[in-house]
Amino acid sequence: MTAMSRRTILAAAAAASAASGVASGTARAAAPAAGRQAPGVYRYNVGSFEVTALTDGVARRPLDASFVRNAPVEDVRQALDQAFLSTDKVSIPFTCVVVNTGGRLVLIDAGTGGFLAPTAGQLYENMAAAGVDPKAIDMLLVSHFHPDHIAGLRLKDGTAAFPNAEVLVPQAEWAFWMDEGQMSRAPDALQPAFKMVRRVFEPMAREVRKFEREAELTPGITALPAPGHTPGHTAFRLSSEGKDLIIWSDVTNHPALFVRNPGWHAVFDMDPELAETTRRRMLDMVAADRLPIAGYHFPFPAVGHIARRGTSYTFVPVMWDAAL
Repeated sequence: MTAMSRRTILAAAAAASAASGVASGTARAAAPAAGRQAPGVYRYNVGSFEVTALTDGVARRPLDASFVRNAPVEDVRQALDQAFLSTDKVSIPFTCVVVNTGGRLVLIDAGTGGFLAPTAGQLYENMAAAGVDPKAIDMLLVSHFHPDHIAGLRLKDGTAAFPNAEVLVPQAEWAFWMDEGQMSRAPDALQPAFKMVRRVFEPMAREVRKFEREAELTPGITALPAPGHTPGHTAFRLSSEGKDLIIWSDVTNHPALFVRNPGWHAVFDMDPELAETTRRRMLDMVAADRLPIAGYHFPFPAVGHIARRGTSYTFVPVMWDAAL
């Protein structure tokens, strides 16, 4: 190649670069940064059931000595640091699931409804991204009555978010939270939760179906009593074609803390000793039986296994799989 040819090629390349708006050695973004995550949707199968995990977002709680009642805050910070997480704030995700059984379209817990944190309340938009019409939900199972699980049953204008859904709740939860005496005796910190229960359930009180411990709620979905976090706190077992999934609800909160340290008592547990007994029993069950679990406060897509590590446990997330 002659020197003239090389100069011609280089000149042409420089002209093309200038025409495209890209200076030599410099890359320019064509659009501003998005500033938020893309829709949080993940699907997987349990036998013939299709499960769709939908993130409702996250809340970030400053870490202080009250978050774990029976452990020094420095030990909590060390556990977070070992998990490569912030030691100043605890990020608590919220993940609801929709289960398509083939006969029913079942939503388990309804998220925050945008009432708890500016970084939460994303369930409705993620349902739209997943192609799930709220009007198509015909059964809604509630694990317990804490606001992050029930506030999303109603839109901010008070209308039902899932107007065609039969709503099922644990009998023990209903008995506790709807009792005016319990509300009058509750500490100030619990009063907003009692008020949210009434906002959500009073307009539908006659239609709500209360279920007992270990009831089969629809073919393939059974209640698993898991008290302690709240009086009637419930997990759920999905079973189809010889496959099972445990919908963990709030048996543990953040897995880096309360799976690895099952004896720690979270500030959210209303009966900490009973919650610990439940937690140890269920951790042992799913580890021994190698059952997959979906945890409401686990990192999205919030599904995986529990592995025993000596006298403790660890959460092992599933590998993301593009195929169903």
